[in-house]
Amino acid sequence: MTVQIRVATDADWPAIWPFFREIVTARETYAYDPELTAEQAERMWMTPSPGARTTVAVDAEGTVLGSANMYANRPGPGAHIASASFMVAAAARGHGVGRALGTDMIEWAGREGFRGIQFNAVVAANEPAVHLWQALGFEIIGTVPEAFDHAKLGYVGLHVMYRPLV
Repeated sequence: MTVQIRVATDADWPAIWPFFREIVTARETYAYDPELTAEQAERMWMTPSPGARTTVAVDAEGTVLGSANMYANRPGPGAHIASASFMVAAAARGHGVGRALGTDMIEWAGREGFRGIQFNAVVAANEPAVHLWQALGFEIIGTVPEAFDHAKLGYVGLHVMYRPLV
């Protein structure tokens, strides 16, 4: 599958919302409130803080397959470490979309002068994501036991993952 990454526009939200809603309401990979409305989710995903960026992965026909948003992990003295969130539509999983979004995010963070990337809450049971991030150079630096109430597995850990850029 050919995947192109580009900056998201407001016109992309109607294509993002269905898989965003599906992922969040499944309660298996994201600690977002499953009761988020489309408007609340759009404000959170599409209008991040200054200096942040939201992207979409599209196929050759322009179909939105996934999305990412990226930003400074913390303000002020912590603003030199980036973070990001990623979502891929169910039909596009396993076809390199997440890897393309992740690679693009790593390149963006390097261009923007970040010293590293920290993911604060990677669900330990989300083995495909953990594997992908490790393949892209991230390591698990800690796990908060039982920090995520997984819809099927009950309480599972949340990994903090880190990748240096310098």
